[in-house]
Amino acid sequence: MGRSRHLVVAVAVGTLLAGCAAGSEATTGPPAASAGPLGGGSSPDPVGLIGNWAVTAADGGAGVLRLAPSDQGDLLWFDRCGVSTGTWRAGADGLFVSELSGLSPSGRPGCPSDPRGGPAWLPRATAFRLDGKTPILLDDQGRQVARLAPGAKPDPGPHLLPALAEPPVVTPEVRRALAPAAALPAGLTPPGRAALLGRWVPAGPQRGGPDPAYVELRDDGGWRGSDGCNGQGGRWVAGAGGALLATAGPSTLIGCANVPVALWLSGASRAGLDGDVLVLVDAGGGETGRLRRDG
Repeated sequence: MGRSRHLVVAVAVGTLLAGCAAGSEATTGPPAASAGPLGGGSSPDPVGLIGNWAVTAADGGAGVLRLAPSDQGDLLWFDRCGVSTGTWRAGADGLFVSELSGLSPSGRPGCPSDPRGGPAWLPRATAFRLDGKTPILLDDQGRQVARLAPGAKPDPGPHLLPALAEPPVVTPEVRRALAPAAALPAGLTPPGRAALLGRWVPAGPQRGGPDPAYVELRDDGGWRGSDGCNGQGGRWVAGAGGALLATAGPSTLIGCANVPVALWLSGASRAGLDGDVLVLVDAGGGETGRLRRDG
């Protein structure tokens, strides 16, 4: 399992670096971001997060954070220890979630060899606000985790395509993808965060995988699960009105009659309860999947 997972990470990163070399069509950059604290004033525009940012973290950490559309490199973290790859999601309600899953290490003393040994402040960032054009990442108590200053110029080094160090391009498709999600469909009740914690299984009949498919949402902001054949995991965050954002990290690719629970979760923008069933809903209001409590 571990060897297969590492192989998938390597293939995924290689595909990412090769596929983004041609992604440089000329369009306008991010619009002027609207200021306003989380939960008040104007809704924060997640398009304002896209860019190359010099990070000043509350814990003293520093580096360059590149937040881009998924087809332009997704999340890249540059610091003295190398370049880490990952993924991120954000919503117009101010939610933010990210994870690191790959690392091209610098080999310097004291640096981690595991991407999960990246900046300690990043997993604590669960929300954002915009101070003019400057994003502020916040923890679940609304405290500043990191301030992102524009204009950073990361060094791609010898192993990264130079295009992945350039400022990301905001296209009309990107703006549409980051537009506010539709409200929770009528008949669904928005759950509080505590009601989401625990182990969930598909609400329909189990398919023919060797193991049961499930998703376990943990209180530390991580989730783990299985599609019936492959171990899966990522991070998640929940907010008002049923808002739910999750990332899904690399997975093994064992074939079976699997249930794509990771896609259900990472494709959702909201979640609501239909009785005892948790309904996952995408940004357009369509269902991605249904889960029930295990047991």
